[in-house]
Amino acid sequence: MSTTFAPTASAASAASTTGPAKPVIRSASDVSDLVNRGAAAGSDARIVVAIALGGVFLDAYDLGALAFGLKDVSREFSLTPAGTGLVASAITFGAIFGAFFGGFLTDKIGRYRVFMADMFFFVVAALACAFAPNAWVLGGARFVMGLGVGIDLPVAMAFLAEFSRLSGRGNKAARIATWCPVWYAAISISYLLVLGFYSTLPASHSGLLWRLILGFGAVPAIIIIAVRSRYISESPVWAANQGDLEGAARILKRSYGIDAELAPEVGTLADRAPVRTGSWRNYGALLRGVYLRRTVLATVIGIASAFAYNAVAFGLPVIISSFLAQSMLTTILASLALNLCFAFVGGLIAVRIVPAVGAWKLTVLGYALQLISLLGLAVVGRPSSVPEVVAAVALLALFLLGQGIGPGSHSMTFASLSYPTSLRGVGVGFNQTLMRASSAASLFLFPVLAAALSTRVFWVIAFAPLCGLLALLAIRWEPSGYDVDAEDFRRGV
Repeated sequence: MSTTFAPTASAASAASTTGPAKPVIRSASDVSDLVNRGAAAGSDARIVVAIALGGVFLDAYDLGALAFGLKDVSREFSLTPAGTGLVASAITFGAIFGAFFGGFLTDKIGRYRVFMADMFFFVVAALACAFAPNAWVLGGARFVMGLGVGIDLPVAMAFLAEFSRLSGRGNKAARIATWCPVWYAAISISYLLVLGFYSTLPASHSGLLWRLILGFGAVPAIIIIAVRSRYISESPVWAANQGDLEGAARILKRSYGIDAELAPEVGTLADRAPVRTGSWRNYGALLRGVYLRRTVLATVIGIASAFAYNAVAFGLPVIISSFLAQSMLTTILASLALNLCFAFVGGLIAVRIVPAVGAWKLTVLGYALQLISLLGLAVVGRPSSVPEVVAAVALLALFLLGQGIGPGSHSMTFASLSYPTSLRGVGVGFNQTLMRASSAASLFLFPVLAAALSTRVFWVIAFAPLCGLLALLAIRWEPSGYDVDAEDFRRGV
């Protein structure tokens, strides 16, 4: 069934006596307007979004897969605490470089080409991790895996933003926020895999656990490679920004289900329209004019979220085992339950209500919950009684719920929807570069600080959500429901 659109000044439809009139494309603005109205029923838009989220799933899986095996890696390779921290954070160092260059490439050569290339990083690196003979090979393979993670996030966020409607249920902000429950689902699946391997491996082969978990990451990557060439197309808005209105019309028909036609005069208009190609100078544009305030806010939210989440979530198995003093099985089950029941559920809630409530209010709420949680954990310290253990676990749950509802979901909303199509790749890439730097610092410092401060480390971590709250109160920018892509057509880039 075809979808019709009411005529507008920029995209008028010619009258027809034989059926619904086709939308007419005269400019990149018309393409953006059609995307904002939503895909036709039965289109591939949701499949494109699902495949983009598949990349996010891999990012989360690979970043969290080593959490339970870090002690075994340290023991097998006789690593010092500093060496353990370097192996753990190698993937994040790779993601720093991958995000910076991936953001530029996403805007320069297009979303499709970058997305079709980056999955090979995951396959090669996962297999190299599984068979690593020493810590140097393992760290190097994790670094290469991080390159794939860093490259993938800018292009995945671009697809989510540029294949979604502007307002209503399932709008751009909601689709981008979906990355959060997908992330926690990946973490939970990694926990389930750990549980499965842990239950079936003989005790004499328990040292293979971390190798199996890391190597399994190649499986979903191969599946994504196999199916995405069938459904993934270039972003129609990006193609239109490059002056390829004919290509944008084809993409709209193939992936979005909208059978639009080019206006007769489109050749002349396209010749006069500015082509918004990717450039290294675009990184500088993030720090000028209206984008400076948005960049500062998105960066603070991203850094604060990454630092606090990585310190707590990556250290969750260690934290729980120290609270409960129980077996590996208890630690795995408790970590799985906390992630599914609180972080994952919080992310689903955020996706559902962000079109009505907005990303700003939800992020404020999330940071407030995290601040209360971390201060409470610092006060409780190392539990010595059953009520204190219950309180500590409840506070961890509150932290993860706040992460899912607030900064976990919307750090990428602010990073992706603060910039129009021409700057979205570098915007997300810049944000991810600094976010990953924060993650690397957190992953490296957490084992050291935890060893020195024990549970007093929560006083230090609490500064992260406090900084996020202060930034949000100082800069009240709401990206949900705002047509940021229209800014490309009101200015020269």
